[in-house]
Amino acid sequence: MTRNNDPVRYAVVGIGWFAQAAVLPAFQNVKNAALVGVFSSDEKKRTEMRDRYNVGAWTYEQYDEVLAAGGIDAVYIVLPNAMHKDYTIRAARAGKHVLCEKPLAANAAECREMIAACDQAGVKLMTAYRLHFETANLTAVELIQNGKIGEPRLFTSLNCQQVEEGNTRLEGGMAGGPLMDVGIYCINASRYLFRDEPLEVTALAASSGEARFRETPEMVSAIMRFPKERLAMFTCGFGESKASEYRVLGTAGDLRLDPAYAFSADLKMFLTDKSGDTDVTTYRVRNQVGAEIQYFADCIRDNHDPEPDGHEGLADLLVMEAISESIRTGRPVQVPPIKRKPRPSPAQKIELRAVKEPELVNAASPGGK
Repeated sequence: MTRNNDPVRYAVVGIGWFAQAAVLPAFQNVKNAALVGVFSSDEKKRTEMRDRYNVGAWTYEQYDEVLAAGGIDAVYIVLPNAMHKDYTIRAARAGKHVLCEKPLAANAAECREMIAACDQAGVKLMTAYRLHFETANLTAVELIQNGKIGEPRLFTSLNCQQVEEGNTRLEGGMAGGPLMDVGIYCINASRYLFRDEPLEVTALAASSGEARFRETPEMVSAIMRFPKERLAMFTCGFGESKASEYRVLGTAGDLRLDPAYAFSADLKMFLTDKSGDTDVTTYRVRNQVGAEIQYFADCIRDNHDPEPDGHEGLADLLVMEAISESIRTGRPVQVPPIKRKPRPSPAQKIELRAVKEPELVNAASPGGK
């Protein structure tokens, strides 16, 4: 394993659109971590990424052998959701720390298996919630905690986009769909802004009848009841124009981020106080993925538990399962209680210079661009 002052050596598992656009280039301005390899089933991707980043490049069939050989301290898993459990547990058994994209697993049961495997192996597991280190979102946390909008009472959010036919995000067997892929941002934001866990959910799903939505719904809307009689409402979708925003209404003002969840755009905050005046602040685009890579590397080197750990990923999965049950039954559903855990703190802000998206190889964004 890495010595305390050495860079943490990462291998990225899965090099589709997000990995190529955001994860691989993110390492270039992270000082405490190094990209040492990639795993992919696509020979052209492996060859191009090997040459572009001067790293090892292996097939998935070589995964266990390469991890056992040494030279890798941590894996960053950027595979389809249904594959997260298998590759996390295998990494844990090899003694490797795991940073895994959200949702952490296909369901809560698989998530618990991942947590248990990492605990048993004595390795760290972190859910890749990049916004837990992003300045605009953590400033929103700080402003609300400091009473700038009074008592927060209502959260509303939209997170929608167009996803083209053939994208794995539309495959039910890969645990795809708008709720798992983009709705999770709304759920997670409501939890870190309210600093609490939802008690009950009511939800609906709808589809236009297009063939691309034969395995997953086009859109999902949910209402979550929080303690102290607070409500959070959101809609996520894969058949609508781009939207990425949330708003928190308090008893004396409101706070809005638009966009709120983007990784490659400026984020803009609108803060209205009790006087009715609105201040607008723009947060320039930063290397959000590099921030989480750096944070996790520090956790490994200093032997600290990560804040967005496996239980943070589990909390959102429990909410999403309750939402899915409400859609299926047409009734409100109680959310199981979760283990109490730390929440994202303004002290976690990490600002790294933005990186340029490179040319993609055999990959396209969900919208096909």
